[in-house]
Amino acid sequence: MQPKREPEQPQRELFQIDLEQLIDMSHALVRLGDVIDWQSFERTLGGTYHPSQGAPGISTRLMVALHYLKYQHDLSDEDVVALWVENPYWQHFSGMKHFQHRMPIDPSSMTRWRKRLGDAGAEQMLRATIEAGMKMRVIRPAELRRVNVDTTVETKAIRFPTDARLYQRMRERLVKAARAEGLTIKQSYRHVGRRLLMQSSRYAHARQMKRARACTRKLKTQLGRVIREVERQTEEPPVKLDKLLQTAHRIYEQQRQDKDKIYSVHEPEVQCIAKGKAGKPYEFGNKVSVAVTSRGGWFVGVKSFTGNLYDGHTLAAQMKQVESMIANQVSEAYVDMGYRGHDYDGAVTVHVDKRRRGRTSQARWRWMKRRAAVEPSIGHLKNEHRLERNRLKGTAGNEINAILAAAAMNFQKLLRAFPRTFLYCLMQLWNGLIDLNGPGNRNTQLQFA
Repeated sequence: MQPKREPEQPQRELFQIDLEQLIDMSHALVRLGDVIDWQSFERTLGGTYHPSQGAPGISTRLMVALHYLKYQHDLSDEDVVALWVENPYWQHFSGMKHFQHRMPIDPSSMTRWRKRLGDAGAEQMLRATIEAGMKMRVIRPAELRRVNVDTTVETKAIRFPTDARLYQRMRERLVKAARAEGLTIKQSYRHVGRRLLMQSSRYAHARQMKRARACTRKLKTQLGRVIREVERQTEEPPVKLDKLLQTAHRIYEQQRQDKDKIYSVHEPEVQCIAKGKAGKPYEFGNKVSVAVTSRGGWFVGVKSFTGNLYDGHTLAAQMKQVESMIANQVSEAYVDMGYRGHDYDGAVTVHVDKRRRGRTSQARWRWMKRRAAVEPSIGHLKNEHRLERNRLKGTAGNEINAILAAAAMNFQKLLRAFPRTFLYCLMQLWNGLIDLNGPGNRNTQLQFA
């Protein structure tokens, strides 16, 4: 059932403290809460609720605000809910009228709400930040004409994959699932496998590779025995056990030079992506494409991909998302040399970087040099907004995490832009260039009064 709407003019409580009496109403977070279109989230997520059955859902504005704050400050679900109780500005931004002394929800509700959110809801959160920037006149329409597009790796929260560790972990998961289905496992190799994994790591650290490989072979043999024992007892295994058996067979049979290998038992879709960097030659996760405005550094598109795709083959899907975000306002896109031979054939002109200037005009060359500005934007996503170590499960978690990280980046830029915007309007008023009572400045009067 859909969440209940709060009354526009609620009755004042006698024994509760109004948030407006505690906080500064000119605070950036308070003013940004007045600019964001909260009704758009209810329209986007309205179809995911049953019209009449079930208990009323949690407030949409509360959940959206918690996710903005979570990704802005790089917090877990538990931490953002705990800090929400202590911060009256966060409570006012979430739509509360009175100061709350208890947690509004259980942190596990955020996990279930993200499943309801999906990639379409996450894109709406990103779109809302762009629309808020347009209302505040922080994002000018001219800035949306040129975008820089690049790709990066959204690393997954998995351990570094080694053959010994994969064999050990796969055997543990398979034994646990088989016993949950009522099967009898004669020998689980629980203690023996743990000791072999420890010895393998120690031998590898001491450069005694023959002994390390011997321990790895024993772990592989133990995994094969457990697989055969489970298959002998079940001709038609349940869905969950059958999926684990398929993963176990792939791990047991894969070789060093194979493609589409499994690097994690609980995240089998993780890919090994070579970046060519000296400090980190390989990264384990999925590829993400980002589109950032050449001026201003505003994120207008983030797209997650499954598999290790060539950069040029991601451009068409990325530009389609950008067009849906900002309604065909982009006219030029600048990419690096990794996009040579791309598959995009649309209305936007794509400029591929090159080693030398050649016959490129001076104006065009300046914009091509601005393409490198996308690199620090990606660095901020990874270091400050939870893109470096994705903890959400599955391919759906990859998409949601990437888009929410970009939305949090825009959200933080909007908060920082409020003091500059306010001072700019004061200067314009001082010079007599803005008439707040004029017919064309109704939005200005509402935002900066």
